[in-house]
Amino acid sequence: MNSQNLELTQKIGIRLSQQQLRFVRMLELNAPELDEAVERELEDNPALGVKSDDAEEEPARYLPLPVRQAPADDVQFTPPDNTETLYDHLLAQLSERELSTTVDEAARFIAGSLDSNGYLTVPLEQLVDDMAFGPGLDVTAEEADRAFAEVRSLDPPGIGALNLKDCLELQLAAMPKSRERDDAMRVVGETYEAFIRKHRHRIVSQLHLDDERVEKALDLIVTLNPKPGASYGHNPSDRANVIVPDFTVTNEDGELRIALNNRIPELRIDESFETAMATLQRSAKGRARKGSEFVVSRYNDARDFIRILAQRQNTMMQVMTAIVSIQKEYFLTEDVYKLKPMMIKNVSDLTGLDMSVISRATNNKYVSTPWGIFPLRFFFSDSVGEEKEGEEATTNRKIEAQISSLIAAEDKHHPLSDRIITEEMGKRGFDLSRRTVAKYRDRLGIPVARLRKEL
Repeated sequence: MNSQNLELTQKIGIRLSQQQLRFVRMLELNAPELDEAVERELEDNPALGVKSDDAEEEPARYLPLPVRQAPADDVQFTPPDNTETLYDHLLAQLSERELSTTVDEAARFIAGSLDSNGYLTVPLEQLVDDMAFGPGLDVTAEEADRAFAEVRSLDPPGIGALNLKDCLELQLAAMPKSRERDDAMRVVGETYEAFIRKHRHRIVSQLHLDDERVEKALDLIVTLNPKPGASYGHNPSDRANVIVPDFTVTNEDGELRIALNNRIPELRIDESFETAMATLQRSAKGRARKGSEFVVSRYNDARDFIRILAQRQNTMMQVMTAIVSIQKEYFLTEDVYKLKPMMIKNVSDLTGLDMSVISRATNNKYVSTPWGIFPLRFFFSDSVGEEKEGEEATTNRKIEAQISSLIAAEDKHHPLSDRIITEEMGKRGFDLSRRTVAKYRDRLGIPVARLRKEL
């Protein structure tokens, strides 16, 4: 027999209001996204307008905050891409070939599945299944192989490669026969591991070729294109977005100036909605009238949007001002060694803002300085090792700068290994493990020593 029980439990939680949620979402937007959000709100809400001193003049494009209006030259955009894409280039060639309907459609599908560098990173068997489930194309294994071979024979040579070795072999096979080409094919085909590790002496001993022939073969290989598809245009979504900085920091005779970099208009409530709300409040002592719900709703939305936008801009300025205050020496000198250890908590202590707010305000945001554009997260770093009295704390940015300078000055024929870098860093007063050095080297995007070696 079923029984019913009634239990009381207590829970502690935080529930954000609708206005708080809108503020959080707006805080996460970067400069271009914020511009779009304001334009969209102006289009969607008739109660929201742009303030203008003279109705006959163009509305003023600014906020009543410490914000610099960016001149037209500061606005960065990506022009429309009218260049031929890799896919278009391949389709044009396929259309000139006499293929069966099935092989032609399969080849087009494979061409559309190549990555931006022209490689096929998906197994052909999986593409056969995708053709069946997607466009409903029933392709046999033989037809798929034929279609794949057609794609791999297209221009530029190397298209449809499965990996770098395959790409180099396709390009060499497309060249006229010569001793240098044949030697190069042997280098790639028979001694690929020694080639990518740049062990020239192993190539010579394994192929039983003299130094001169190996050198000519290697000279030919380095002329090949490891990314044959990268020179063609791609879909806009495949291209890196242009970075529009959220802030600008300038040094004017030793005085640092901070400005928000956006083109936000000064917003106001539309006059007709102001009048309608005033009428509603006077009439019938505020009792609701038919059709008043729309006016009240749009009026409140516009008022809240203006308030939240101003709060967002002030919060951003607070955070950036705190960052510049902590890292003042860096902004004055452009010296990465002047960067101080700084965490989100340090900015929170200085501004009184919650750490989650600061995290959102700095994520995916950028600042423009006279020497370049940097993500705000660049200025956050932990101290490395124990901080000794009378000595400046070492930040991971200093470690990265030291490692970068060591590698920049190395002999490219005998690059420094992580072990040697660790020893050199120790001589400079940095007590690091080899694993730590490897971590910072990877963070800098610098490959291991064998891949930096020049033959």
